[in-house]
Amino acid sequence: MSYLIKGLNGSDFEHLYGLSDRKLKEHGAIRIKVDKSQAYPDRISLRYIPVGEYAILLNHTYLDSPTPYRGSHAIFIWEGKSEAAILIDCIPEVMNSRIMSLRAFDNNDMMIDAEIASNEEIEENILTYFENTQIKYILAHNAKQGCFSCRITRSDRQNNIFNEGEA
Repeated sequence: MSYLIKGLNGSDFEHLYGLSDRKLKEHGAIRIKVDKSQAYPDRISLRYIPVGEYAILLNHTYLDSPTPYRGSHAIFIWEGKSEAAILIDCIPEVMNSRIMSLRAFDNNDMMIDAEIASNEEIEENILTYFENTQIKYILAHNAKQGCFSCRITRSDRQNNIFNEGEA
């Protein structure tokens, strides 16, 4: 079983890049100069934002469906980044270095299972979840802060075929 982890689409956030702090506040966002390594995980590149760069902290709706699991939470994006990471069978550094909450959802956007995992347990849980044909996707969140990290889906690595809307 092969899986796909994709960062958020940077073009969804381009309207925020370069705005004044006042204008960002009107969008419910703030700009932060990164002052510590491995502290600001970018949801576009799925890498840590380097010291000296700028992060934008904003609220992001990660599940926009009419279910009890509809949700949004604060995330960091790397100001100026636009190209989303696409990782096949690879856990990004922003997940491997943290304890993650993995939440498995069905075709109706209803959660059917959840686990807390770290390091190699993350991939083990992903692979186990996708053995269950009822599971359509997994939402990964940082367990400590609760921030959305990424969406994980099945992929057909051999034929470069991804689930609808994935690549």
